[in-house]
Amino acid sequence: MADIRFDGKVAIVTGAGGGLGRQHALELARRGAKVVVNDLGGAADGTGGGSDAANKVVDEIKAAGGEAIANGSSVTDDAGVARMVKDAVDAWGRVDILIANAGILRDKTFAKMDFGDFSIVVDVHLNGTVKAAKAVWDIMRAQNYGRIVVTTSSSGLYGNFGQSNYGAAKLGLIGLMNTLRLEGQKNNVHVNAIAPLAATRMTENLGMPADVLEQLKPEFVTPGVVFLCSEEAPTGHILTAGAGAFALARIYETEGAYLGPNATVESVRDNWAKITDETGAKAYLNGGEQSAKFFRKMAGG
Repeated sequence: MADIRFDGKVAIVTGAGGGLGRQHALELARRGAKVVVNDLGGAADGTGGGSDAANKVVDEIKAAGGEAIANGSSVTDDAGVARMVKDAVDAWGRVDILIANAGILRDKTFAKMDFGDFSIVVDVHLNGTVKAAKAVWDIMRAQNYGRIVVTTSSSGLYGNFGQSNYGAAKLGLIGLMNTLRLEGQKNNVHVNAIAPLAATRMTENLGMPADVLEQLKPEFVTPGVVFLCSEEAPTGHILTAGAGAFALARIYETEGAYLGPNATVESVRDNWAKITDETGAKAYLNGGEQSAKFFRKMAGG
């Protein structure tokens, strides 16, 4: 089969000044895409800022013969996000790909976390992705083509100690993806999620051994992300990736038990084994499918 190429395509990668975002931007450019390298240039906790990181990635892309421009906007700033998209359209006339990768960490146990630390993490990861996606949405719909990749996490899918803010934001992105997938289908706008495991500055404080970190390079995640940006990409999938391994994560629901309109607390307790029996569990494609199951059970099915 032919190599996947992005000639003539325009991509925006947020948080692309280092780590995962940098690798995504470099690989897209290597395969022919024109890339907006967005990065606020702040610390891992979101403080500070500067354009050096984004400019260095642009220089790398240009040195390899590619096309790229830098953008230093924060994904939480409406005007900055609008400027980021305008930069792409002014330079190349379209936007085909958005990889929403920008993020920060403010890890603390829930008991010690103040609301400011909770709010800013949700604002960057969830609202920052919403703002970027909203800014490119009409462009993609009008051209009947678009690929959006949001960045979720195992912390959102499964939980992680000390990351209630991060986990809440990351699972929120799955809800966003599930609806955008439905709304974008008729205009060939595909929306997927990546849940990466990689050694970046956001994981440098975990104390992993050097040999483990060597196996968790960001570039080992990038092939999955770039595939999700391609014309052949599916839509509505959660791809987990790390150390060269790739898997699909899905939300499943059991068939459950119909206890009738006279259900009691005790009947839920007494039927718990049946309610939670995973035999025949399904992953629904929209909320209406769950409703249809309940109506079927009401009818005796």
